[in-house]
Amino acid sequence: MEKVLALILGGGRGTRLYPLTKVRSKPAVPVAGKYRLIDIPLSNCINSNILKVYVLTQFNSMSLHRHIRSAYMFDIYRRGFIEILAAEQTIDNPNWYQGTADAVKKSMRYIESNNVDYVIILSGDQLYRMDFREMLKVHIENHADATIASIPVLPREASGLGIMKVDDHGQVTGFLEKPKTEKELEGFETTQEWIASRGVDPRGRSCLASMGIYIFNKKLLVDVLSRTEYKDFGKEVFPAIIEREKVHTYVFDGYWEDIGTIRSFFDANLSLAKPNPPFEMFKPESPIYTNARFLPSTQVSGATISDSLVADGCIIGKGAVIENSVIGVRCKIGENVTIRNSIIMGSDFYEYEAESSTDCDIPLGIGQGSYIENAIIDKNCRIGNSVRIMNAPHLESQAENDFCQIVDGIVVVQKANVIPDGWVM
Repeated sequence: MEKVLALILGGGRGTRLYPLTKVRSKPAVPVAGKYRLIDIPLSNCINSNILKVYVLTQFNSMSLHRHIRSAYMFDIYRRGFIEILAAEQTIDNPNWYQGTADAVKKSMRYIESNNVDYVIILSGDQLYRMDFREMLKVHIENHADATIASIPVLPREASGLGIMKVDDHGQVTGFLEKPKTEKELEGFETTQEWIASRGVDPRGRSCLASMGIYIFNKKLLVDVLSRTEYKDFGKEVFPAIIEREKVHTYVFDGYWEDIGTIRSFFDANLSLAKPNPPFEMFKPESPIYTNARFLPSTQVSGATISDSLVADGCIIGKGAVIENSVIGVRCKIGENVTIRNSIIMGSDFYEYEAESSTDCDIPLGIGQGSYIENAIIDKNCRIGNSVRIMNAPHLESQAENDFCQIVDGIVVVQKANVIPDGWVM
């Protein structure tokens, strides 16, 4: 694994996750109460003993820089690094990243300067657990030039994914990006027997979808990107190289969720709070790492909490009711507050730790008697007493106002917002 270099793509502007990406990049978005999205691929790398990692970012990367700097430091006895490569203008490349392949191409000097044989390319906004050593083993055993991680999906789920056609040996012979019609899918469906031969229960799933996880032989990656103007792996690189290079697939059958929209982010988080969640956070052999905050235990005073995740350092008042929700770090919840089907991201600091003074008379957290349902409350918000936040009119979307925005039917209160006493959504 010392011969493997990982590149984690931070994504573009993150418009589909707006307003959570208004002041931060996609990989820096908080998830599961105490983590950030970037912790998922970084933890998978560390657990797979891949210790040479670059994170490629372009927009709003300050909080991501701060998180990685404080959370991921190897000791002097480990020969590894996790470093940010922010998009930069140079004499040779005056433009920002134009796509996934273009981002890697603009980082080529860092790739070439590392003594590695393989480059693994990952996304920064997915929720999954994978041992990349198993994928690399398949790559090497098949003498592949490139390997694409795939997951079986139903034909009706194929329209938003890259779909592969494979031969009996698992070599990719066709690549179709986001097919929109059944006619386009003709010839791209895989037999149930072949999927089962990979140790995977097909369950009617006949399409192999790309997970956006790739292993390249370094030599091929450098060669392809140096002599072409390709901007995207799915749309350009793989459709071009499968005819002349040996591209294989590695079939994965664990939990995998692409956190690309507010709805997918909301559903994935709340699923973690349910009994027997589809993605298990508690695995001692492959933990999810994050910043060690050294916070006190959460204090609960006569509250009722069910099917929820509650992170460290919270104070939950008497009579509070929390159902099917995720409560983030340092969250202060007043007496008789009701929170249902919601994500409360918490705070970056306690009130007395505020870096600057404020004239606001509403403290950090959620005031007493407030009611929150089907909502995302971003970090450092101040919500007054007897506030009601819920999408009562059942709107799918609503333009941003002074307090919140409705996206995919979910009320999103933006970071550091202040909502006065008695306000009703």
